[in-house]
Amino acid sequence: MGASVPASPEILLTILLFAMSCLWAFPEVAGAKHAGITRHYKFNIKLTNVTRLCHTKSMVTVNGKFPGPRVVAREGDRLVVKVVNHVPNNISIHWHGIRQLQSGWADGPEYITQCPIQTNQTYVHNFTVTGQRGTLFWHAHLSWLRASVYGPLIIFPKRNVSYPFAKPHKEVTIMLGEWFNADTEAVISQALQTGGGPNVSEAYTFNGLPGPLYNCSENKTYKLKVKPGKTYLLRLINAALNDDLFFSIANHTFTVVEVDATYAKPFETNLLVITPGQTTNVLLKTKPIAPNASFYMLARPYFTGQGTFDNTTVAGILEYETSSNSTAFKPTLPPINGTNFVANFTRKLRSLANSRFPVNVPQTVDKKFFFTVGLGNSPCPKNQTCQGPNGTKFAASVNNISMALPSSALLQSYFFKKSNGVFTSDFPSSPLHPFNYTGTPPNNTFVANGTKLVVVPFNTSVEVVMQGTRIFGAESHPLHLHGFNFYVVGEGFGNFDPNNDPKNFNLVDPVERNTVGVPTAGWVAIRFHADNPGVWFMHCHFDVHLSWGLRMAWIVLDGTLPSQKLPPPPSDLPKC
Repeated sequence: MGASVPASPEILLTILLFAMSCLWAFPEVAGAKHAGITRHYKFNIKLTNVTRLCHTKSMVTVNGKFPGPRVVAREGDRLVVKVVNHVPNNISIHWHGIRQLQSGWADGPEYITQCPIQTNQTYVHNFTVTGQRGTLFWHAHLSWLRASVYGPLIIFPKRNVSYPFAKPHKEVTIMLGEWFNADTEAVISQALQTGGGPNVSEAYTFNGLPGPLYNCSENKTYKLKVKPGKTYLLRLINAALNDDLFFSIANHTFTVVEVDATYAKPFETNLLVITPGQTTNVLLKTKPIAPNASFYMLARPYFTGQGTFDNTTVAGILEYETSSNSTAFKPTLPPINGTNFVANFTRKLRSLANSRFPVNVPQTVDKKFFFTVGLGNSPCPKNQTCQGPNGTKFAASVNNISMALPSSALLQSYFFKKSNGVFTSDFPSSPLHPFNYTGTPPNNTFVANGTKLVVVPFNTSVEVVMQGTRIFGAESHPLHLHGFNFYVVGEGFGNFDPNNDPKNFNLVDPVERNTVGVPTAGWVAIRFHADNPGVWFMHCHFDVHLSWGLRMAWIVLDGTLPSQKLPPPPSDLPKC
């Protein structure tokens, strides 16, 4: 045998640099032998010229990317994200679906947990991913900047912990989004001024690409190349501003295995519906032999309201690596107003509810709330012409209260006991003026305005029934709760019946989520443990409804133990 030759310093340096580059490119392999490492990211908020549909515009981005960069962690890791604002706009970043246990200061919604990050300011989001794994995403949480400021947040299980399903051949993230030719800040500003509905997007996108069904977009098409006989994990994220979306791939079926970063009982389907703010992980098993064909993946909106919407379809293409792609197949999507399909799909969702991933749904409830959610209107100011219903302005509300954002952050005001003049804690637990919510609208459709919060003691078991209304048309509302996961224990059409509907609640294996669609002209019931101290936002994830005031907030008081108390804010918390 020949003698071994020591490596030269140049070779050792090359090996070291290669290893470091691998850790930078694939941060999930860092700290392979250690649990709970700290991962650092830097978000430079900057203006970038982006071209879609043969239209170039300057838009706010993170690190010049549209969509923004992928953030990766493992369960138990700490994320430290330095956000530096280089644009004229204020900015805030929300880590959608992260529980933020004892780290509410990092949650991000403007004027709720922090003041916005102003031009040339910096803020470091510092939080630990506790008890979570799966697909989430991050996005701007100020006005309509979410249109371009968003990206995936992928949480892998702890090292050497497997998925509760067979390991896929490859994992693929697909972000559903919207493209506006206009500046989205100008779009919502004009709508709020006139009181009418905003202009809609020109296109939907897969990972920022509109695809071949849109003008001038053949070379801006998302393509998924696959091998035959393999299983792929698709991580689907709906980051669109204002639309629930159907999704399908021609001649292929999915196995749903996770929603909103919680594992679900697997079931097969060839169609998905995903509301803004929701994520869905599916297993895609490719055909055993590569066909001489390609397959369109399509997404288009689910919509039942009376206003205008972007009635277009985004296409991507699934291609087999060894195929000639001589034929292209398109899937069949449900009708635009396919409410029955949506209901049938959501009712299939169940938690795993096994010994490894148990269900912790409250079996009894300390506090019950009944919230109406929907559209209303407000008077047109004097000497102004408004384009809303009957010459008024559109508004949206929870229990007929359209939330006015304060000029200082609610969490800071609460923590430092300076709430006077900022908010009150008298948000009603049920509508002050009941009516036939899904029937004939009341005579008075004006909403009230205010900044009212709900206060609950630490570890209160909470039930919230969210009742959709049809004052100005019935439509679904994707409601997102910050700081918590909740269990969807029941849903139905029409008005909620407090005497009979709870008898059919699922308290065995209800799906666990952070965003749920309130059914069109129907209701949904959720339960959760208020075990996270702080101030937590709850709002519609249609940004137009959020802008019109369909939002409210919870205060969860500190518990008695140190681990149940919210610590003081970091020194660099943005100031108003």
